[in-house]
Amino acid sequence: MIAPTWSDADPLAALRIATVIAVVRAPSAPAGVAVADALVAGGVTGVEITYSTPDAAAVIREVRHRHGAAVLLGAGTVLEPRQAREAVEAGAEFLVSPGTVPALTGAMLDTGVPVLSGALTPSEVMTAVQLGVHGVKLFPASVGGPAYLRALRGPFPSVPFIPTGGVSADNVDDWLAAGAAAVGAGGELVPATAVADGDWAAVTALAERFSAAARRARGSRP
Repeated sequence: MIAPTWSDADPLAALRIATVIAVVRAPSAPAGVAVADALVAGGVTGVEITYSTPDAAAVIREVRHRHGAAVLLGAGTVLEPRQAREAVEAGAEFLVSPGTVPALTGAMLDTGVPVLSGALTPSEVMTAVQLGVHGVKLFPASVGGPAYLRALRGPFPSVPFIPTGGVSADNVDDWLAAGAAAVGAGGELVPATAVADGDWAAVTALAERFSAAARRARGSRP
């Protein structure tokens, strides 16, 4: 297994640098690997292979083999403790769950890699923080948009939020300006139609747009 590259001082340092985390949902393991290849070719190096993808662990293992340290690789839609262990053994450097369930969160934290736990309401954020997660996946972020994230940052100024859902190349700057540590992008970056058609060039083109938007946004931040 590749050793995680996270900083001890800031366990989300590599994620902040990557800025855009692509949420990969593919109909097959080969398609999942092809999507990752297309994303990296377009400059998006943060890749989250979801467990809604068949043989997700095999996809993680193959992407790690193909791209090594050039990709920040995680596992998403983690719903069971065994998936957390399996993903890290396959080479995942971070774990993401769509919600916060104490037993699952504990199992994810036990793996030793950074954990992003899903939350939307203030109470859910408090629960995630009390359980010791490294960051909060604000999901579905499309419900409130950047203004909602900005409001949450009031009572939770030190919580790293990673909004997912409703993130596009056109609003990456808005999310970062609202205080996001990074952003997760699914359908806007990896459209289901492009994946179904095997149109990897389209995925690469979208990755180029997202990576350019992230560079501009980061460049405008103090």
